[in-house]
Amino acid sequence: MSFVVDTFLICSYLLLLLLPSTSSHPLCLDSTAPFTPKIPLGFCPNDESTVCCDSNQDLELKKAFQSMNISDPACATLVKSILCAKCNRFSADLFGVDSGTRTVPVLCTVSEISTTSKTSSNDLCSRVWDACKAEPIINSPFVPSLQGRTKVPVSFTPSKLTDICQSKSDFCNIFGGSSENRLVCYDGSSTVLRNTVSPLPPSGICLEKITDGPYLYMEPHPDGSNRVFLASQIGKIWLATVPEEGNGEEISIDESNLFVDLTDIVHMDTEFGLMTLAFHPKFVHNGRFFASYICDGDQWSGCSGKCACNTNVNCDPSKLPPVFGSRACRFHVTISEFTANSSATDPPLATRGNPTEVRRIFTMGIAYKNAIASQILFGPDGYLYFMTGDGETELDPYNLAQNKKSILGKVLRFDVDNFPGAAELSKLSAWGNYSIPRDNPYIYDKESQPEIWALGLRNPWRCSFDSERPSYFFCVDSGKDQYEEVNIVMKSGNYGWPYFEGDFPFHSLNSSGGNNDMNYANFISHVMGYDHSHANTNEGSSSIAEKKEEQKIQKTVGTFQVLRFHLIVHMTLRCRNCSSQSL
Repeated sequence: MSFVVDTFLICSYLLLLLLPSTSSHPLCLDSTAPFTPKIPLGFCPNDESTVCCDSNQDLELKKAFQSMNISDPACATLVKSILCAKCNRFSADLFGVDSGTRTVPVLCTVSEISTTSKTSSNDLCSRVWDACKAEPIINSPFVPSLQGRTKVPVSFTPSKLTDICQSKSDFCNIFGGSSENRLVCYDGSSTVLRNTVSPLPPSGICLEKITDGPYLYMEPHPDGSNRVFLASQIGKIWLATVPEEGNGEEISIDESNLFVDLTDIVHMDTEFGLMTLAFHPKFVHNGRFFASYICDGDQWSGCSGKCACNTNVNCDPSKLPPVFGSRACRFHVTISEFTANSSATDPPLATRGNPTEVRRIFTMGIAYKNAIASQILFGPDGYLYFMTGDGETELDPYNLAQNKKSILGKVLRFDVDNFPGAAELSKLSAWGNYSIPRDNPYIYDKESQPEIWALGLRNPWRCSFDSERPSYFFCVDSGKDQYEEVNIVMKSGNYGWPYFEGDFPFHSLNSSGGNNDMNYANFISHVMGYDHSHANTNEGSSSIAEKKEEQKIQKTVGTFQVLRFHLIVHMTLRCRNCSSQSL
């Protein structure tokens, strides 16, 4: 497979390939997917099939409501419904997790059409003010100082809405927002999508070529400038400046003037090489950056680690077929930390990176020859996310993507700012030098790998956090036979591979290990994708890109047939009149 690609700037909003910005998707406050509770909720009954509260959380909300000691029945009914909004399957958007979690959902202030009940809603914000403005409430969730906290704190001093706001207008400005800055609102029983108008599909795609070159990966400079890092598969990384839009110029790169050269440690082969780069969220202050790559244990003594085929999954690497003509786990997926050099004390001014490894973050022996994935990126929470493929073992007896004792076919999540001691690392049986974030879903599950954030993926090749709504974590999962899909990755989410490829059942009988008694209803469906029957199966690509350009972050989600399949080209969305090439 050739990794020589053209890098383009895309101009046009790809509605058919890009999730509409006017849509909202089910997501709970803790980044998990809504679920069907084992015990029906008593205090917060819900007509929806899935919710964001279990019976224990339902009981906590009931106790919090009772402690408020609200005497007015109308006010009590409304406050109860507001508390129960935390159980709504759209609670992440309702409580504004991307802008600082509120204790009160965004209250509807105008009549809209509910996306769930399809009935006319009402001005809930005005109703709450009219019913509760003079009612003393203990532990009131409306106290402005409580905004930004996820739990209702203990305060035995009752407060009235008139103690907080002077008028209904002031109250609704605080708790209602506006259609311009809030996507959804709560009408007292269901979620209302404020803007239901779908944008018109694009008439074409305008492409502006900015360079030719052997570049596998492009990453914007963290300082927000128009500079980018370009990486080749063999392990060379350049720092370049993107020309102004529309001037017809291409990126000028001096091939001999490298930012950093990692070719001494990167093993290059058809599916191997330098995979991705990730810059620490505080790179402009600390100069830390990370690379994921494949190394060769026979050529570099520093290339060693646990094999993905191990006793945790009852696998013996000596019994596996060769990986590209060699023994299993000779080659390793590796994440290393590096630092930027600068003659100044300001990392953004650095034009060179130091090729000496600062710290080994992760090493895993490759037991299977395909579907390696291996992208790394930092999330809005500051943690490092790492995507692993399942190895493309079609007749996989270990069911690796579903097996929580394996880290294959997963999204992993590391803390690379706090490093444990040797004793703790040994206790965790970690794959490298990192800590486990305390809110990882399986950190206390002895039958699971604590690094796991999500599972049931085949080859999550490229992923990105939505720049406008960072709680939306998009991942392209490259298919095997029939389907390419885009998922919204959620905490502990299971995306169904190898039982399903898109909507198609896939070789479930061949997977005998791991979780055999699967509840298919718990699988999270993709949010977009395409069937191979509707595309050229010999050419195409799957990618999600998010770039900074002229201080603005734009995003592109899509699948493009003009490039070799499995290759990634990061593209910046620039909107202008399409007057040149159109597809």
